Amino acid sequence: MTGAVLAALWGHWRRNRLQLVTLIAGLALATALWSGVQAINAEARASYQAAADILGEGTYAQIVAPEGTDLTTADYVALRRAGWLVSPVVEGRLNGVRLIGVEPLTAPGGLAGLDLTDGLAQFDAQALWAAPDAVADLSDFDVQIAADLAPNTAVGDIGLVAEILAEPALSRLIVLPDQPNGIPALADVNADLIWREAQGGNDIARLTDSFHLNLTAFGFLSFAVGIFIVHGAVGLTFEQRRPMIRTLRALGVPLIVLIRLMVVELATFAVIAGVLGVAIGYVVASLLLPDVAATLRGLYGADVAGSLSLRPSWWLSGLGIAVAGAFVASMGAFFQLARMQPLDNGKARAWSMQALKKQRLLAGGGVLLLMAATVLIMTAQGLISGFALLGALLLGGAFVLPAVLGLVLRIGQRRARAPIAQWFWADSRQQLPGLSLALMALLLAMAANIGVSTMVSSFRLTFVGFLDQRLAAELYFNAATPEQAMAFQAAAGPIVDAVLPVDKVDIAVNGIPSELYGPVAHSTYADNWRFITARPDAWEQVHAGQGVVINEQLSYRGGFGIGDKIAVADRTLPVVGIYGDYGNPVGQVIVGRPAFLAAYPDIQPVNFGIRIAPDRVDAFVAAVAPAIDADPAQFVDQSQVKAFSMSVFERTFSVTGALNVLTLAVAGFAILMSLLTLSALRLPQLAPVWALGQTRRSLAWLELTRAVMLAALTTVAAVPLGLILAWVLLDIINVAAFGWRLPMYLTPANYALLAIQALIAAVIAAAWPAWRLARVPPAELLKVFAHER
Repeated sequence: MTGAVLAALWGHWRRNRLQLVTLIAGLALATALWSGVQAINAEARASYQAAADILGEGTYAQIVAPEGTDLTTADYVALRRAGWLVSPVVEGRLNGVRLIGVEPLTAPGGLAGLDLTDGLAQFDAQALWAAPDAVADLSDFDVQIAADLAPNTAVGDIGLVAEILAEPALSRLIVLPDQPNGIPALADVNADLIWREAQGGNDIARLTDSFHLNLTAFGFLSFAVGIFIVHGAVGLTFEQRRPMIRTLRALGVPLIVLIRLMVVELATFAVIAGVLGVAIGYVVASLLLPDVAATLRGLYGADVAGSLSLRPSWWLSGLGIAVAGAFVASMGAFFQLARMQPLDNGKARAWSMQALKKQRLLAGGGVLLLMAATVLIMTAQGLISGFALLGALLLGGAFVLPAVLGLVLRIGQRRARAPIAQWFWADSRQQLPGLSLALMALLLAMAANIGVSTMVSSFRLTFVGFLDQRLAAELYFNAATPEQAMAFQAAAGPIVDAVLPVDKVDIAVNGIPSELYGPVAHSTYADNWRFITARPDAWEQVHAGQGVVINEQLSYRGGFGIGDKIAVADRTLPVVGIYGDYGNPVGQVIVGRPAFLAAYPDIQPVNFGIRIAPDRVDAFVAAVAPAIDADPAQFVDQSQVKAFSMSVFERTFSVTGALNVLTLAVAGFAILMSLLTLSALRLPQLAPVWALGQTRRSLAWLELTRAVMLAALTTVAAVPLGLILAWVLLDIINVAAFGWRLPMYLTPANYALLAIQALIAAVIAAAWPAWRLARVPPAELLKVFAHER
């Protein structure tokens, strides 16, 4: 019996190959974008973990020197003589490669991704171990490949690395576990050194969580769009199988057996689609990963592998979500099958007419979701509630869309006067249920495109203005040593408008990692910096030592407002201004320079901004660089900094743009599949109109016009939904993820371009079904009358 039932079920797919393609392709595309995003995230997190393992940052406590001072070999020797088990590390960059020097005799086993348990027996003091992608940049040295190293990283003996980097100071000391009993406290050995606890995790991974969460949200959105395709295909299949199911039940096939076999059938298709989706996702991730790696390196300093590994964590999740998505999309059909009586009328009902009954339920659910979104708009705080708000908005808008389009079509039908026009509007209403899932998918894709486009445009305009304000100095100089910095100040001071030292120390404000700056009193800051909120004389109070200004991140995370007191630089001062600091992951506090130097008298600035007429920059560099033995590369022109910053910005959002295009493509595919599967069911509605004198070509043009009209109406509905989405991204998601709020800028030109792209996608999707209709043989249309029952 089982074999006969399976043969009957498979016979449906033999007769309806297009539906089978629709089902598998929709699920494969949905899985592809999801698994591609998960592959990128998995590769990035593996790189973060490898980078953290190099220095044992998540396992071992470390000892470092205060900001602006050096950790010397003498400090290391003093701790070793006092009984401390510590191991020195030197770290720097060479040709863009992260170069790390370790001491193999004292380093804990497994540090740096190498086996150091046998000490020098496994360690060549004259060679570097490098990740495969770093070998080419270290061609001048003896390099051995270490496949397990973090991307863009090389490790070597501390003496060799210190020589290569020309770095006499140590970067940090690793504190080994199980220290001897009775050793003196760190403060008794050297009171200036700072103890840093093991992080218990990965700072970079935590810092980039919001970036990966955004990618995951895009992947899930694309998956949801694809599931609409699957749901439509499964629903149509169930309607067409009703006569066959009634016959099988009448022949004695138990309902439970039928359901089990259909579950097995669906699971088989889901696994096949999942495998295809994972394969496509691998290709998508491979194409996007270089841009993601550049983004993470530019924004967060995180080195991520530029090639993709086939990790079980993401391809198994891809297969799992394909199977889960298939069953979620078919739950309604199985529920109807379970309630179907053995001798229920097996006459196939029109799929679109049956879907009309669901429209009210969808609209009701959409209204409830939009009401929940309204509540969340007023209460949402944090990433989880923010993304819940996005989900409620998108799904609520999608569920309400068919009812809204039905209302518009009803109005059009009432206002139509010509017979063909009245038929066109009425027929569009009759087709709407069959196209509603595809149009909902298009709405989701368009709203996401509009929302993200608005966010990116707002970020770009804000970021450009921010760079113009903050990079006010015409030239910047980075001294190699404190001595060179002093020589620069003496040489440059008399011949430029101003030399602005850029001093900072790392501090914690109420436990929040922050940076403390102490700028000189100069009009550059008052003339160029723009506050979000501030007292009228904010800079005067700062320079007079009567207040501080902070960035928006610290204000948000610490709950500080104007007038609140902050303890910094050995004093407690009120907040007199809050400024935007876009792109910075940590808090900032600015105090007057006298207060800064009083608290940190040993700080020697090595970075400077130079105010000078732009036409004098080249001559100034040519004159000063030889005088202080500086490399001209140490001087950075303002325009170069801005160009680099904008290039990082553009790479940052190139991945988002690619995902937007892919999501819109999936929505276009949904429209194509819906129109193709409906084309066979359309003949009974079109044959009478053809018989009354309309040509097949004119009917094809009407079909194409209808698809474009519905896509245009969906695009119009997507604009307000997308703008609300943008507001949520800027005012809730961005604040929770990064700690700053961006102003919202509208870009009508971008929306018009997106609308044109959506209409082009609709035209492409409708062209093939319309072309098939224009070429359908008249005999096929006549058969409608011959077989009409």
